[in-house]
Amino acid sequence: MTSTTSHFPLPVPLKQDATIIGLVGLAHASSHFAHLLLPLMFPVFMQEFGLSYSELGLLMTTFFVVSGLGQASAGFVVDRLGARPLLFVALGIFVLACSAASMVTGYTGLLVVAALAGLGNATFHPVDFTILNQRVSGPRLGYAFSAHGLTGNLGWAAAPVFFASISSLYSWRTAYLAAAAMYVVILGLLVLQRDKLSTQVAVRHADTPAEHDLAFMKLPVVWWCFGFFMLSTMTLAVVQSFSVSILKAMHGVSFEAATLTLTAYMLCGAVGMFVGGFIAARTDNSDRVVAIAMSVAAVLLALCGTGLFGALGTMVVLAGTGFAVGIGGPSRDMMIKKATPQGATGRVYGMVYSGLDVGFAISPILFGGFMDRGWYGATLFGAAAVLLLSVVAAVGVGQRTSRRTAPN
Repeated sequence: MTSTTSHFPLPVPLKQDATIIGLVGLAHASSHFAHLLLPLMFPVFMQEFGLSYSELGLLMTTFFVVSGLGQASAGFVVDRLGARPLLFVALGIFVLACSAASMVTGYTGLLVVAALAGLGNATFHPVDFTILNQRVSGPRLGYAFSAHGLTGNLGWAAAPVFFASISSLYSWRTAYLAAAAMYVVILGLLVLQRDKLSTQVAVRHADTPAEHDLAFMKLPVVWWCFGFFMLSTMTLAVVQSFSVSILKAMHGVSFEAATLTLTAYMLCGAVGMFVGGFIAARTDNSDRVVAIAMSVAAVLLALCGTGLFGALGTMVVLAGTGFAVGIGGPSRDMMIKKATPQGATGRVYGMVYSGLDVGFAISPILFGGFMDRGWYGATLFGAAAVLLLSVVAAVGVGQRTSRRTAPN
């Protein structure tokens, strides 16, 4: 048998929960910031190294293949060794990746940076959710998941401003050195507050068969969760990797304005996450909330693909898409929590969230081909269609969770 128990009985002081949520949120923001280490410099890399959209897409595929394989494995390590050591190692890897990025001289170097950054990204979801589920009181988990998602979006929103401003003042290589310094500061802060990040490990008894650790993989609901993350993330990858280029190609938007639109998308997503936290804390039908939010977002994204709204209108609607996706974020995390067997938090979150990495890995290759052919509107239509498929997966998760938890 394996078992874990909570460190803290209720009631837990609000200050204690808030501190833990804030520290985990900072770590999560840093991982989302790393998602954009390379995509934001795609126009620079195309000009400096003569790369195609497909080659740039392969960089992100490399990042997320490494991240996905590492994330599925990291969940087992988190359950055995605790979350904190892996968190510190991951931040150290980000420092190394940013330092390497400042010195690249060609495509091979960029592939190395992508692999390093993907390895650093691999641990964050099993680490974050293990800490939150063990260290935050139950009544505040919905708000914790909201803050977790919100800080992730803020990390995405900060990256374009960070790189655009430093690159314009100095150079893109200096921007990567500044990012490395930022990760050093974050790592130092978390080390100073390390007592807030400790977790209990799963105790394995001698009579427990090895197959027990993999028993959760036999649950269909786990794979429906995996499918949901893979499909919904394929759409997000289109926005992150290609929205700047699509806005420039379809509407002649400047690089600065297109980059600010991506930032607006992320900020609207953060606001949506905040609102969605209250919804998640007050409803048991997490899958329905997710399905409605993603359906609305898919419609808005398809409207952007029509080009009917012109430059300004498309930028506004695209930002609104981020709000709709954000609304469903906390309910998505509650949906996964309900599907997770007791004592397998790290393993389940590691496996399920590796679907996110698979989606990020597949999407740039698939839609990079669309972009190379000049199918800019079709790229947005395709992303909307995939997001609608994720709605089917969310409903499937809800149905199977209800069956598993229904009294006999």
